[in-house]
Amino acid sequence: MALTPLDRTLRWRPTEGAGLEHCRVLRTDRDTRIRGAVITADLGLFYSIKLSDEGKVRSVRVERTDGKLLELFADGAGTWSDGRGDPLPALRGAIDIDLSATPLTNSLPIWRTDWTIGQPQRFVMAWIDAATMTVKRDEQLYTKLDDTHFRYQAADRSFERVLEVDADGLIIDYPGLFTRVG
Repeated sequence: MALTPLDRTLRWRPTEGAGLEHCRVLRTDRDTRIRGAVITADLGLFYSIKLSDEGKVRSVRVERTDGKLLELFADGAGTWSDGRGDPLPALRGAIDIDLSATPLTNSLPIWRTDWTIGQPQRFVMAWIDAATMTVKRDEQLYTKLDDTHFRYQAADRSFERVLEVDADGLIIDYPGLFTRVG
């Protein structure tokens, strides 16, 4: 399933504390390229994500302003390696990423999935903690509630939010964490 073209610049701010994210999403019939910068009271980072034409993560680069760098590469079928080319078997099965510092990555499974209202879908993520620059396998549930709302849940149901999205599936409001400002 190829995704429709998209060229958007977005900004989010955290709902608590100072900060801002500036992000550009460029999707063509060949791939999707995402570049963003996040500045908060606790950190500054740049990230870039490349997706296949089907919306599956192929590469991720997160670089903090303190010089810490995380690079990941994926085959789109759930096999991952790090920036040195070393396999990351703990991430096996993950198709998407979830970068803790941005709501943008919550859009990735929304974009590439055929949805039925009220039917939960389980996703395996490579979850990146921007504070520690670590990555782990994480299972998440998304349920389309209507055309502009998705319920996001940790697989163990320990965390839940109803996300508001626009017509392009981009997050408008992530209650308690992020609000779009541009």
